[in-house]
Amino acid sequence: MNWFKNKDTLYGFLVILPSLVLLGIFVYGFIFQTFYTSLTDWGRDPAQALSANPQIRFIGFDNYRELFTGFIDARFRQDLVNTFFFTLFFILGCLGVGLGLAVVLDRSPRGEGFFRTIFLFPMSLSFIVTGTIWRWMLQPEGGVNQLPTLVGLPKGEFAWLTSREQIWQVSWNDLPFITALVVSAVLIFIAITAFRGGERRRGYIASGSAALLLLWAFTLGRSLQPLPYDEPHGFNLAFIGIILAAVWQMSGYTMALYLAGLRGIPEELREAARVDGASEWQLYQRVIFPLLAPITLSAMIILGHISLKIFDLIFAMAGADNAPTDVPALLMYLTTFRANQIAKGAAIGMILLLLVAAVIVPYLYSQLKSEVRR
Repeated sequence: MNWFKNKDTLYGFLVILPSLVLLGIFVYGFIFQTFYTSLTDWGRDPAQALSANPQIRFIGFDNYRELFTGFIDARFRQDLVNTFFFTLFFILGCLGVGLGLAVVLDRSPRGEGFFRTIFLFPMSLSFIVTGTIWRWMLQPEGGVNQLPTLVGLPKGEFAWLTSREQIWQVSWNDLPFITALVVSAVLIFIAITAFRGGERRRGYIASGSAALLLLWAFTLGRSLQPLPYDEPHGFNLAFIGIILAAVWQMSGYTMALYLAGLRGIPEELREAARVDGASEWQLYQRVIFPLLAPITLSAMIILGHISLKIFDLIFAMAGADNAPTDVPALLMYLTTFRANQIAKGAAIGMILLLLVAAVIVPYLYSQLKSEVRR
């Protein structure tokens, strides 16, 4: 091969070859093995689940169908809803708190180094340590619920980690319609961005896809019923404490990102905006916040990746058997290693992989595309 004629290229390829082999075996090989396992009936027969030579049959996508439409897998569907709300509030909380702290520190207050260290300290802890601390703080008979007694008020009664109360409930049968609307909104946003950037072809493709999806949503999408009965799912209030703990730990990370971005904005740009008559709010709204958009996107991708596969924080705070705070990663553990339903656990794992890929791959593609343009 021509590219091997250069000795440096050959030596470089030989150096990374062991890593490529290990990556192919222990990452992509195991992903393929998990996907194949999810297409079998391994674990449906309890007698065969842990057998040395289990009699495994290929059953196609039956495990996936049962997870989304099966009568006994309502917990998995609630877990997906839990993950959606946790991801939404976790990202918004981290971005909001992190940006607020960064704006304050950017003004160089007295003791800035001390406060920066304090705000970053939670990030140095593992989710297990954070979960253990917050589990004690959110105990029904102690911790936060006892704070009102310090000023003579009755103690709080909120069940932080065990509440079964749900709000914002929607029926699982409305999922296809809601999903189509959300994806259409994303495509419309992409189309608007493309037209503003002069990418007319990309804009036409995105807008055309959005129009077709909306047409499907208001015709066939309204009549598509995954379940023959109504199955409501909503936001479990028990997740409030977990979201607070997660935001407490990761907001320092977003603060560091935003602070680096704010310190990278030239002071001349700010002075020019002030000379043009911009108030402080207009300065941030029209100049600073738009310049921080790439940092916001990067933070959202990383935080979204963390939230989709969250396991250790919830395990430490609420345990494995607390259904109101369950998430797909925790259910995958229970299904695979407690119920011994190996194939169904593998199917949950593949769904998690697809969710993470849906967040990571478009970001990597856009970053690679921007680097090629440079």
